[in-house]
Amino acid sequence: MKNKKTLVLGATTKPDRYAFRAINMLVEKGHSVLAIGQNTGEVSGIKIRTKAIPLKNIDTITLYLNPKNQRNYYNYIVEVQPKRVVFNPGTENPELYQLLELNNIKVEVACTLVLLATNQY
Repeated sequence: MKNKKTLVLGATTKPDRYAFRAINMLVEKGHSVLAIGQNTGEVSGIKIRTKAIPLKNIDTITLYLNPKNQRNYYNYIVEVQPKRVVFNPGTENPELYQLLELNNIKVEVACTLVLLATNQY
């Protein structure tokens, strides 16, 4: 299995949230994980940052932000130039799909947890 460097956008330390479960599962499956969220904290040894930091060689950005909160990150996502962005349930955003496609970034509307569980990540 190839390690896919992943940025979890909308990360949280709340165990009942899907973003929390995604970080745990990504780490468990051996992917390198970076996390940005509203509050600092740590999940599975991954520090959650509150500010967008310059990143390189990101394979996947997995979104756990509603479309309204994604707006602040449009330029950042394009600058990071990930190979793909996974829109988890509740994050679907046609406006952002268009922007990503214009920048040759693959749009995937799926659930990161399901992709990981079924080895399709």
